[in-house]
Amino acid sequence: MLANLPIAIGLRYLRAKRRNGFISFLSLASILGISLGVLVLITTISVMSGFQHELRERILGMVAHATVSGIGGPLQDWPRAVEVANADPRVLGAAPYTETESLLQGRARRGAIVRGVLPGYEPKVSELADRMVQGSLDDLVAGEYRIILGRELSLMLGAGVGDSVNVYISESSVTPLGAMPRARRFQVVGLFEAGAQEYDLGMALVHLQDAQRLGRMGEGVTGVRLKLDDLWQAYPVARDLSDQLGGGYRVRDWMRDNANFFRALQMEKTVMFILLSLVIAIAAFGLVSSLVMLVQDKQSDIAVLRTLGMSPGAVMRVFVVQGLVIGVVGIALGVAVGVPLAANLSHVVRFIEGLAGAELMPADVYYISGVPTLVDPSDVAMVAGVAFVMCLLATLYPAWRASRVDPATALRYE
Repeated sequence: MLANLPIAIGLRYLRAKRRNGFISFLSLASILGISLGVLVLITTISVMSGFQHELRERILGMVAHATVSGIGGPLQDWPRAVEVANADPRVLGAAPYTETESLLQGRARRGAIVRGVLPGYEPKVSELADRMVQGSLDDLVAGEYRIILGRELSLMLGAGVGDSVNVYISESSVTPLGAMPRARRFQVVGLFEAGAQEYDLGMALVHLQDAQRLGRMGEGVTGVRLKLDDLWQAYPVARDLSDQLGGGYRVRDWMRDNANFFRALQMEKTVMFILLSLVIAIAAFGLVSSLVMLVQDKQSDIAVLRTLGMSPGAVMRVFVVQGLVIGVVGIALGVAVGVPLAANLSHVVRFIEGLAGAELMPADVYYISGVPTLVDPSDVAMVAGVAFVMCLLATLYPAWRASRVDPATALRYE
């Protein structure tokens, strides 16, 4: 019973009326402040996680989870590499590809990566077929020299479907007039929109055999692209496949190819988490103020408890319990409101847009229209944990002051 006495007294103080109503107001303000801080932090982190997930999905819609390529030259025996990859249960699809840095010329000129693909294989490793806004991958026919452009690239070149563009590569051909850059005229048969400027403005697609002829690669390819059942195991799976093929291959995965981009997103998320945690810290200072005033208000009660034999540590626990209950109520309220708000933020944004009569994120300006959110339970738990620790730290000083109250002095003034 003595062990539970500080908890019982702390809970009783929460229900008891204050002689000073301002203390009750500060306690209520502390709860609301903590709730608001938790709500804002959960919503912001969910939005940033949503944007990070959306960008990752858009990038992975254009790039493979992993690639296995030759070292020092084209990969010649690519059918065997595809066969070995498809035999692995962790691999969902494999497709050969070529990539060449090229100069494209329509009404204007623009540098871009020309990727050679096989229309029958490509949907196994990417979402290109679903990102077509005009035409389809099946329009790429070997020997017809057809090309599909990114939408932004098409606008920059001034070339739409039905027009022709010249493709120049850095390798030169020897002619009676001297060395001339290798070039070929391609007909535009489609446009795609990946939603990422790196690809919409910097990539074009041709049939694999046309790319091989243009680059004089014979039957070789740049490499084999892989789609996996677990994208986070991209490098180990690709390394295992390279070992099965007998070595002499270079392995890359999507995390290494886009490491700086995703590292920047994670850093931004971390910095935002730290900055918005200050909102909870400010609310915790309010909790300190309310508890300090409560200690001042309850000095006579503390003196009586000390006279009856309660130790200073037990007195500290009384006010730690009271502060933590206030904090937990605020955290629970913030989580209860913040999680549904974050999950339905897109609907809230659309409602605000309807009232304002304007789009906050127009689709013709931003690649991502709307506000994508992703409520991650681990993020919610981290926010709640940080808020709890701050509330615990906020109770220590007032509780220490309560333990230092002198019974004789307090009762004399009372």
